[in-house]
Amino acid sequence: MSDDSVSRGTLSENQESMAVVRGRTKELHGSWCRDGHEIRLVDTPAWRLATLTPIPVPARLVQPHPVVKALQGLPHPMGLTKSVQNRAFRLIHALLTATQRAGHTVAIGKANAAPLPHRRRSGPPHFTITSQGQTCEFLLLQEQDRVEHAPTQKELTDTEKHSWVRIPRYDYSPADRLRICVSGGLPHRASEWADVAARPLEDQLAEIVQEVGLRGQAAEHKRLADLEEAQQKRLRWEAAKRQATTEYAEAYRVRHLEAQHAAWRRAASLVEHIGALRLHAEGLPPGPDRDEAEAWIAWAESHVKRLNPLNGSPLLPEICEPNTRGRKWQVRALCSINRTRSRCALRAEWAVRAKC
Repeated sequence: MSDDSVSRGTLSENQESMAVVRGRTKELHGSWCRDGHEIRLVDTPAWRLATLTPIPVPARLVQPHPVVKALQGLPHPMGLTKSVQNRAFRLIHALLTATQRAGHTVAIGKANAAPLPHRRRSGPPHFTITSQGQTCEFLLLQEQDRVEHAPTQKELTDTEKHSWVRIPRYDYSPADRLRICVSGGLPHRASEWADVAARPLEDQLAEIVQEVGLRGQAAEHKRLADLEEAQQKRLRWEAAKRQATTEYAEAYRVRHLEAQHAAWRRAASLVEHIGALRLHAEGLPPGPDRDEAEAWIAWAESHVKRLNPLNGSPLLPEICEPNTRGRKWQVRALCSINRTRSRCALRAEWAVRAKC
């Protein structure tokens, strides 16, 4: 397979959608497609290949970070047991100190205790770190050990008496392992880091600091992209408005020319009619009837003179502003630029429907 080749196949759902080709600068990215699963070999991002400097964790807290000091003052700090509190505070102190050195800002969170068991990852944060305007919320949780539950005699008796009683399958107890959950922004490396046998959290703090910086960079990139998109949208709006105004003026001149043509045709027809009237009036005997006929013919001739556009100098008509109905339609037409309608249809509708 070449570096940029794409292979398609049907994969089971339990197969990983992304894998790193270790020792190389390529990654396998997978996503579902119409024919099954698509696997792409792409370049590994530079941040994944960067060498991270380990974050030192103090053996004891002599001058804890202000956020750590605030957490220590809570009645039941972060819902942790006494056995892991000291280590948790040292980890948080090292993390906050490193992020502040990187130029980020930190603040105490809204959580005063441990989140509910069924909302461990969605509770209020213990503290926050902000990078380039992107706020990342942090939760530090204590892992739990699970063992098979041994039913008691009372539980067995209650299940026999009452159908709604259920015996739990497992017993849970606090462990000495910790987990850090990060929310907010675009995830890059991960959203959770936990103690494992080969890598305790002390060895993963550098990745968390890098993750905060990456999410801040992504937020800044999105902000700049949004500004550019807004600028392009404004330019498209102005261009469409200028085009619509030009086509409206063209349509107005066409209507004015057609109106002049219709007036000229009508004037020519009336001239022929007035000629017939004059012949009839000349055949009348002198008297009141003839006088009234000549007065009528004189008014008709002056009317035809005013009606005929060729009696004056033909000038380019002055374009008037669209009326309220035309303005409303113009707004609807300009708003439709971002939709699927074609620009040709937009311009045609504007030329037909916008009226002075």
